[in-house]
Amino acid sequence: MADRPGRLGIGIGWRHELDLSIARLPGVDWVEVVAENLHAGHLPETLIALRDKGMPVLPHAVSLSLGGADPLDTARVEHLAEVTRELGAPMASDHVCFVRAGGLDSGHLMPLPRTREALDVLVDNVKLAQSIVEVPFALENIAAVLEWPDAEFTESEFLRELTDRTGCLLIIDVANLYANARNLGTDPERFLDEVPWERLAYTHMAGGVERDGVYHDTHAHPVVPEVLDLLRELRKRFEPPGVLLERDDDYPADAELAAELAALREAVSL
Repeated sequence: MADRPGRLGIGIGWRHELDLSIARLPGVDWVEVVAENLHAGHLPETLIALRDKGMPVLPHAVSLSLGGADPLDTARVEHLAEVTRELGAPMASDHVCFVRAGGLDSGHLMPLPRTREALDVLVDNVKLAQSIVEVPFALENIAAVLEWPDAEFTESEFLRELTDRTGCLLIIDVANLYANARNLGTDPERFLDEVPWERLAYTHMAGGVERDGVYHDTHAHPVVPEVLDLLRELRKRFEPPGVLLERDDDYPADAELAAELAALREAVSL
């Protein structure tokens, strides 16, 4: 069973548009970077500088399609492994989802049917990815706009089975829990009561906006108060080793980012 990395603290998603800001921001303890945006042997100088001063830099993949029925594309996993080694990262991650089927790429993280058959496929692919990456490996819950019928597990039950059978870690995206509650009517507090906290690697936080009655997890807006409240509910149950702010578009001034990071720190401080 994979060990969790040590305490991470408060972090932010590293993006090229934020590379200079991150070096200036107060209270950034670590960063997460999209693995597919990096090339081993050609890391951005600003990212190397963070790594070399001892800041944890964790790669987060978005394209492995671990829940897909097609054979796992091990070249993508090898790339993740190479980036992980070059960053000296204590862990790597992707998502509980699929992104490809029948030679087509969705361009989105697609939810899995929560069935025994789908779980078996996911478990086999996660075990293969773990054998290639060779560091603790974490999977993140996603935001979805649909649920497949005939589910045999709740989401928390599905994740517990996954962790029990693979020893993987979990990234709990609190903003995704909120989006699913708004759009699918799920119960985020029940999820928080049932998820296997002993497997938690860290949490994600991000902003969104409602349009035409649908909540969009945009990563381009401030974190809404309701998502901060849900993080506080999480903290009542378990102290997260790390909390990460994601921002992928419409980047604000440094002062606004600093204020969001401070709000995350306050939410998990008792």
